[in-house]
Order: sequence, then structure tokens, then C-alpha cells
Amino acid sequence: MKNQIHLAQRAEQLGFASVWCRDVPLLDPTFGDIGQIYDPWVWLGYVLAQTKTISLSTGSIILPLRSPVDIAKQAASVDQLSGGRLVMGVATGDRPIEFPAYGLKMEDRDKIFRYSIEYIRALKDRFPVINNPLGKMYGVADLVPKPVSPDGIPMLITGRARQTIEWIAENADGWLYYPQPVDRQKVVVDEWRRHTKHIYFKPFSQSLYIDLADNPHEAPTPIHLGYRLGRNHLISHLNALQDIGVNHVILNLKYGKRDAGDVLEELGQHVVPLFKAL
Repeated sequence: MKNQIHLAQRAEQLGFASVWCRDVPLLDPTFGDIGQIYDPWVWLGYVLAQTKTISLSTGSIILPLRSPVDIAKQAASVDQLSGGRLVMGVATGDRPIEFPAYGLKMEDRDKIFRYSIEYIRALKDRFPVINNPLGKMYGVADLVPKPVSPDGIPMLITGRARQTIEWIAENADGWLYYPQPVDRQKVVVDEWRRHTKHIYFKPFSQSLYIDLADNPHEAPTPIHLGYRLGRNHLISHLNALQDIGVNHVILNLKYGKRDAGDVLEELGQHVVPLFKAL
């Protein structure tokens, strides 16, 4: 988490499509990590003020733990202050220790997630009338600011979110999925395309943890949710994902042994130019 602004600015200069932050309210020593430490909305405000063009993305905001009114206001504020650069990944949450702290039952997270999506969508309209289990509005109050786009903040649903694929296809602007072998990921991508082709194009995104080796020819060795590998094999893997229809890959350096700045430079010089953001 050191030198974050320099790294974000350098990622922008090198042509990366986006920078991502996580939403982990509480430290659970048994879970394996602390997320990114800082509150995502505060962090995004800090980064947006010192960057110009790179997209700012969340992976992912835990909707059941937050008021949808607060989320909508925070998201629209970041979107407006950044000039429309926010992409909001959203999730149900998977850390059992957090739900009692918010006075919630973890088993209720799937229905709260659905209600929250509906509420946030409705708040993009002026003076909305909302009748939702999470709150009501009667057309006499409005939420400001509004997102830059009249369609609202783009929302990517993370994983299955304990929902049906049909519901995700109808309610998400894109799908943010977990990494897995290419042949298995192709099955998921194909399923996504079948369920969204009658609507409009909705991107498929995934994360990928990498430990980039000094040797560009080093063959892949599996690590948690990714690989240790040289850049040439990373390029091959990204090409394979592109071929099956993956539209965006979030590279996570959490397990990397090298300095993050050095890895960023190598990726920016040798990998990113091969996969231009559209």
C-alpha cells in the first residue's frame, strides 16, 4: 500500500484501463487478509484528485452492509468529481464476522443485495417514488448529486452473489468473476453471453493474481487465484482469455515477491500495449 498515488499516476501514464480498490470493513485474522486497509470511498476521493483519465473501480462494495442511499450518494459524488470515471463492482460479502457488527444476519445477504441494487437504480431518477424493504421515498425528496450518465453508475455484480444467472444478466451492467482455468472460464463466459445477447453488450471481467517472475520465459506455477509466471506466459494467458470473450482482467499483485513499481513498469512496457483499452 506504499506510494499509491505515484503507482496510480504511473498506471494511468502506461495505459492501464483502471485502478481498483476493495471494501473490507473489519479485520478478521482468520480470513487471510485485511483487504486494502482504507475506506474505499475516501481512497477513491484521494486518487481521483490526483489522476485524470484512468477509471476508478471497486472490487467490490459490500451492499448488504451499507445503506443504499449512502452508497448512491458516495458513488455519484466520486463519479461527478472524477468526470464519470467510476465503475462500481458490488458484492454480497463473504466474511461472517462482519454481519453481526452491522446487526445483520449473514443468511439474509442475498435478499438485501437484491433490494439494494433496486434502490440504488431508482435513486438515479429525480424525486423518485420508492417502496423498498430498505427504505421509502415519496417523490418529495431527491438525492444529489446524480451520476454523470443518466443511466446511472455502471455496476458489475461479483460472482454469483447467491442469485440466478437470469437475475444477474437482467440487473448487472457487467459480470465480475473469479479466475479459473481457461477451459472452465469459457463455460461461464458462454453462459453469460447466452443470457445477455437479447439485452445489450455487457462485459465479462475477472481478477487474476500474479507473481511476475524476473525471467520473462518462466513457465506458470499455480498460486492462489492465479499464477507465478514470466511475462511471456502472462501474455499467452491473457490472449487465451481474450479469445474466449473475457473483456477485462484485474491484475492483483498481492502475492508478488518483486517491488510493485518494477512490476508495473514491466507490465506497462511489455504487456499493456498488446491489450489496448477500447
